Amino acid sequence: MTTQIHQYDICIVGNGAVGKTAALGFVQAGLKVALLCQSAAVAPVSEHWDVRVFALNHVAHDVLASLKVWDALDASRVAPVTEMRVKGGLAADAGQIGFDAYGARIDELAWIVEDKNLGQALDTAIRFAQNLSLVTGVATALQQKEDGVSLTLADGSELHAGLIIGADGAQSWVRGQCDIGLSYRSYGQKGVVCNFECEKPHFGIAHQWFVEEQGIIALLPLPGNRVSLVWSAPDELAAQLMREPLSALTDRLAKYCSEILGQLTPVLPEEIKAFPLNLIRPHSMIAQRVALIGDAAHVVHPLAGHGMNLGFGDVAALLDIVKNREDHRDCGDARVLERYSRARKEEVMLMQLTTDGLARLFGSDLAPVRLIRNAGLNLLDRFPVIKSKLISHAMGR
Repeated sequence: MTTQIHQYDICIVGNGAVGKTAALGFVQAGLKVALLCQSAAVAPVSEHWDVRVFALNHVAHDVLASLKVWDALDASRVAPVTEMRVKGGLAADAGQIGFDAYGARIDELAWIVEDKNLGQALDTAIRFAQNLSLVTGVATALQQKEDGVSLTLADGSELHAGLIIGADGAQSWVRGQCDIGLSYRSYGQKGVVCNFECEKPHFGIAHQWFVEEQGIIALLPLPGNRVSLVWSAPDELAAQLMREPLSALTDRLAKYCSEILGQLTPVLPEEIKAFPLNLIRPHSMIAQRVALIGDAAHVVHPLAGHGMNLGFGDVAALLDIVKNREDHRDCGDARVLERYSRARKEEVMLMQLTTDGLARLFGSDLAPVRLIRNAGLNLLDRFPVIKSKLISHAMGR
């Protein structure tokens, strides 16, 4: 049989939100793109609230807006975050710090968006995109050469391109094919997520408590009187939370939020999920004619909510560098990819160090450490210039 060969400028492996956004961006830049995914199935539209949500910052917003995706979101299901309050536990002497949009002279600090809402908006845009081929299949081999790179699929067909982008998640097949080493560490925690109706209005405020042996509890605002729980809980506690009825979970949360949010009631239909939390640091974001983006390039602790935002930052940087390359260089030219690697190195490393350091610091129950961190939070809260810089970094600016 004759092998079917398909030629593209760029081939993207993985069809999560970051991969789809990259595909739309490169198509709008005038390039011919293939998006390889194992299934072309589109998640059905559902009125139920998705327990998986993202806190998207201004970089993510700007990328999606430039691709006409932001306006395609169901705005009634997007909640702006106007303030964030962080507290180092429930003790009277617990440190605390607050960030607000008004103080930063902006309208929103971030936006809480459901995974399904974002996915449906991206799928709609992809259906109308020119020069974008949605290829269904499983890659079995990747071959890198000086003048191009190719993917062989399980059905024997081949995709040839100048650049392969690995957007295939934390267990990236593309990364593995390139023999890119990585540093890996489990936090011994799981992210437990669930949605609740709250008795009192949340006023667009996100709350976070660092509770030592209990982990990190965050309540993020959803539209209406609803909040999304993200509890980074030690494995044993997470298993217990998953076994218990949700009424027990609301009782656990009451001591943290009953005064500010009133009684919590699980959003119907009741749903709770958990996913493991790990730190994954690949030793490189590039290889010969290959670039990694999103979780394939970095996985951080979710305590700051910036895992997805780092992925959108990757897309923005790679798009800009590819679009502004010299005429004699193609998309996968070594110089082009080196520029991408340099452009992302500082932000990715800083976010990895920050989230990992905070997870370690607030995970300690040693009295001297507890005193230092509480004093540190209170001290930072009194310096508006430093807080402004922290907000600016969180926004991606």
